[in-house]
Amino acid sequence: MADFDPVTKAVVPAAGLGTRFLPATKATPKEMLPIVDKPAIQYVVEEAASAGLLDVLMVTGKNKRSIEDHFDRAFELEEALEAKGDEQRLSQVREPASLATLHYVRQGEPKGLGHAVLCAKQHVGDHPFACLLGDDLIDYRDPLLKRMIEVRDTFGGSVIALMEVPREQVSLYGVATIEATTVDDVVRVTDLVEKPPVDEAPSNWAIIGRYVIDPAVFEVLENTPPGRGNEIQLTDALRTLAGRGSEEGGPVHGVLFRGRRYDTGDKLDYLRTVVRFAADREDLAPDFVPWLREFLNEIG
Repeated sequence: MADFDPVTKAVVPAAGLGTRFLPATKATPKEMLPIVDKPAIQYVVEEAASAGLLDVLMVTGKNKRSIEDHFDRAFELEEALEAKGDEQRLSQVREPASLATLHYVRQGEPKGLGHAVLCAKQHVGDHPFACLLGDDLIDYRDPLLKRMIEVRDTFGGSVIALMEVPREQVSLYGVATIEATTVDDVVRVTDLVEKPPVDEAPSNWAIIGRYVIDPAVFEVLENTPPGRGNEIQLTDALRTLAGRGSEEGGPVHGVLFRGRRYDTGDKLDYLRTVVRFAADREDLAPDFVPWLREFLNEIG
């Protein structure tokens, strides 16, 4: 195994306006919308922590203070629960603050994912880092991030998560041109395009919201003009790195992910995610699943 810098930090962009969930997100960050009884953003931090990344930078924006509060201690609430002897809820309340060391930086303007990542430059420094998007939840039974870090440790450069999607959906994603390697679940990425028309997509292997990124990306992002949507696209910067050698921050590899991914990016997918998580809960499934079957039969 080559001697590459270890990955120890995670960056979680959480500055989006959440317009697809208005009016709920007028005053509540979309990242704080609950998946049953836990906000989506907590699952993301748990994933980073389980991969050994205990230094987490949250890139936030206006009206996101509740995210910081969630990962902080709540002494009055804890005292009330302790006085009641409610150890289960006390543990649940304390858990977020103990997951990792959280840091925060604000993205002053909504200039895209690439700009949000660039906001992490001062905190990350000259080290590789993981980037986790809150819209994609990866099942804890599928340790994708750990695998991506292993691939970075072997090949260097950057690593992106790729998932096969139906051809008609490729225009919703960044899409990769790939070449096989000697490792079954690892490919070399030779080109990337953000949300291509269906008939122009180079493959149906789409980028999902997990990245392990070489710090050379910051220099590239600083010189990347706005792309699709007049935003600075992370995909465009990774495309540049894909064409570079290891001495310049390249190459880019992809991990072909065939596990369980839950998309919370729009209302329908969010509802599907909540139902799946509820049906998988030992404390809820015995009552919820039979009710769900009965309800579906009622509505035909």
